[in-house]
Amino acid sequence: MQANNKATWIWYPGDFEVWLGNIFNNRRTERGAMFPPFWKQDSHYVTVEFSKTFDVAAEEDITIACEGQFNIALDGKLQSVATGAVRRKENNTFSFTVPKGGHKLNLKVWNQATPPALFIDGKTIKTDSSWLATYEDKLWIDENGVAHGSGIYVPAAHWNFDSIDTPPSTYQLEREERRPVCATVPAGSPSGILYDFGKETFGYLKVRNLKGILHIYYGESPEEALDKEHCETLDVIDVQRPTFNVQCSLFNVQCSKAFRYVYIEKEEGASYDEVLMDYEYAPHDMTHSGSFRCSDEEINRIWEVGAYTMDLTTREFFMDGIKRDRWTWSGDAIQSYLMNYYLRFDTECVKRTIRQLRGKDPMTAHVNTIMDYTFYWFKSILDYYQYTGDADFVREMWPRMVTLMNYVEGRLNQDGMAEGKSDDWIFVDWVDFPMHKRGTLCFEQILLMKAMETMALCAKLLGINKSDYRVKAEELRNKIKQTFWSYDQRAYLHAIEDGKMNPQITKFPNMFAILYGLAYEEERKEIMQSVMLNPDIAPITTPYMRFYELETLCIDGLQQQVLQEMKDYWGGMIREGATSFWEKYVPTERGTQHLAMYGRPYGKSLCHAWGASPVYLLGKYYLGVRPTKPGYEEFEIHPSLGGLEWMEGDVPTPHGMIHVYMDRNTIKIRATEGRGTLYVAGQQVAVSTDKEVVVHY
Repeated sequence: MQANNKATWIWYPGDFEVWLGNIFNNRRTERGAMFPPFWKQDSHYVTVEFSKTFDVAAEEDITIACEGQFNIALDGKLQSVATGAVRRKENNTFSFTVPKGGHKLNLKVWNQATPPALFIDGKTIKTDSSWLATYEDKLWIDENGVAHGSGIYVPAAHWNFDSIDTPPSTYQLEREERRPVCATVPAGSPSGILYDFGKETFGYLKVRNLKGILHIYYGESPEEALDKEHCETLDVIDVQRPTFNVQCSLFNVQCSKAFRYVYIEKEEGASYDEVLMDYEYAPHDMTHSGSFRCSDEEINRIWEVGAYTMDLTTREFFMDGIKRDRWTWSGDAIQSYLMNYYLRFDTECVKRTIRQLRGKDPMTAHVNTIMDYTFYWFKSILDYYQYTGDADFVREMWPRMVTLMNYVEGRLNQDGMAEGKSDDWIFVDWVDFPMHKRGTLCFEQILLMKAMETMALCAKLLGINKSDYRVKAEELRNKIKQTFWSYDQRAYLHAIEDGKMNPQITKFPNMFAILYGLAYEEERKEIMQSVMLNPDIAPITTPYMRFYELETLCIDGLQQQVLQEMKDYWGGMIREGATSFWEKYVPTERGTQHLAMYGRPYGKSLCHAWGASPVYLLGKYYLGVRPTKPGYEEFEIHPSLGGLEWMEGDVPTPHGMIHVYMDRNTIKIRATEGRGTLYVAGQQVAVSTDKEVVVHY
């Protein structure tokens, strides 16, 4: 039976994301040169068979469309256009008559260019999630044209491609035309004009009534756009190229770019009338989005810039930085997912990104080639289930979780710990102090422990008997404590190198011991004093790990301190002119020093997803909303002003919203989904969907 009586395009699970991800990850350029990712890129299966068994009460005509070439078998017997069984229609569609009674349809679709996809629409027979798909049918055809055999079938994938005219390969983000806010002629550049679009943006430059050739230099800062020799991205455009639109006299630059400023120089004889852009964005349901306002206008601005940063980096997938890498990185993405749960609750982008990062078997390297990023990938599935309650996605990903964990376990050392091999990248963080990343790092073992715990929890959810994951996780937990915990230092030590303990103390393993539940209450208190609040421990300077550092402080109830750190760190970027948050910020740097990274004067991304962490922190640890049962079936609210006079905001849930208002005397809660408990001033107050809760304290 059709769930919604609507036909939709279907394909093999994960193939759409793999195909789209290859397009997405290969858009990066450096000064006009193509720059593909350095990890393995998979391809979609080029031949997929779709199958459905059904019973029709009367003869039924169905319309068939596909992306690729196809054949069709009814009850194992091939049908064809030549015999008239399959009839051609307009717009490359076909019709077929299914006789009355019980039947089985099998359609095999081949497509080398885009994922094989199928759309069938009839009175009762329609493609949807009840169809099965396989890339390995193992069928053979006998002398009577009847197919025999079996395949490994899984439920077909689908999304919102519900029209026969919008197959998956037509997917694209939305666009909106925008104009620069000003244009100036820079001193010493009489032939060029610098355009300012007002804030960091992303999209396609357009030039009206172009004649001749233009040289275009993009910049997140005016310095970058005007530095023709070192700007990260550039274009040379010519009216003779085929992207010129004669009807509207617009030349459209083919590849999207991130920029605020654009510097344009004309070759001799060139001219144009106007420069515009198509701002490209992922649409969001603003009625189902998070919000935050409070008594501190600087914090309000930080939340707004964080939200804008997230919107810029939420594209077909969650992107890291929109100017330079433009790739999906698992470590960046897991933070984007968490911020997204408190901002737009775009679960489809979460699923697309998780699928794309995982790719296909066999595994030959860690996700993004980075060991820690593989471990984050597992954790991201557990987070997704906790916030959405979507067990079907966990079920879909389970086989790939198993094969990825098999790869991980096959690379553990003789002590059962994760140790980087020559082809692994051990990232942890960009650090400004000496820190070896070789040997057996405590940080990596904590992430591995959480990955194994995720496997155990997901197996239990799916009713799969895999108790060995739970046992392995517990064994590793004990081994980490025995190996790395220093009773003298009251901290987890850094690593084992060449058989000896490196006693360096950093914040990384210690804060993850708290975040991932390795440290129990007494140990947590010791770590907070000996490491996290210890000024002698090297500071973290990237927003990437400040995300986790400040979350650790919030867990300890230090919201007032964290609020000030937000104002100092993220507020500092805004005071430097940031309109989106950066890849890294060092307060002691001045001027163009803020633009440099990786040995390049403009290598730093000034719009980086991991910079938007205040969106997550303000939603989870100030508004205080978090699910305690998957999908917000039950939730807790632990609001904390952190020194503010008042605050209010909304947290999106799978099917509703939770609104929190708090000042120094009153709390008001409205929820449209689930059962909640408000914790404030030693009180526990039930929250339900039938009335507003008002508490005076």
